[in-house]
Amino acid sequence: MFLKFFKIKWFLYIFISIFLLNSCGKNDSLLPGADARKVPVNAKDRMQKNLEEGKGFRLNEVVKRGTGGSGNFEFATSNELWRASLDTIDFIPLASANYSGGVLITDWYSDGNNSNESIKINIRFLSNEIRSDALDVSIFYKSCNENQNCVVEKRDSELRQELVKEILKKATLYKNNQQEKDFKPYPKIK
Repeated sequence: MFLKFFKIKWFLYIFISIFLLNSCGKNDSLLPGADARKVPVNAKDRMQKNLEEGKGFRLNEVVKRGTGGSGNFEFATSNELWRASLDTIDFIPLASANYSGGVLITDWYSDGNNSNESIKINIRFLSNEIRSDALDVSIFYKSCNENQNCVVEKRDSELRQELVKEILKKATLYKNNQQEKDFKPYPKIK
């Protein structure tokens, strides 16, 4: 009795599995690129078409990047906004720089003319695209009196607008230079 029930149970499992897997079958007419008129039959022609459409990669570039043990951190240097921000505020010491969190925070800075007033700049990255709304720049002013009683306030000043404009300008230049540097045409395969 138990063996008969066991056989029926496995039969049902197999039947249901086949039924479910059969319903997952692919319909070639719905897949992109399944039409022979759109996809070249020759492998070399398909490879050339994929390279022209940007679907390929170069093996030597993958090998150059290494496997992670090289200590080469290209993620921060490849983001133009990050690099431009660091270059723009390089005259102020940084208190915190967190690329993964998208935040740059400077230390309090005073130019020496007025020792009772200091500024602190916070830059948050809202996007990797080079746009004016991709950055959130905040400038805090700290004013201290003779008794070292300090008041900190956030102001929307002309300095903030100048910083954003300078960062965007440098980021655009970095992006254009990188595109020119990275351009490598694919050779025609015959």
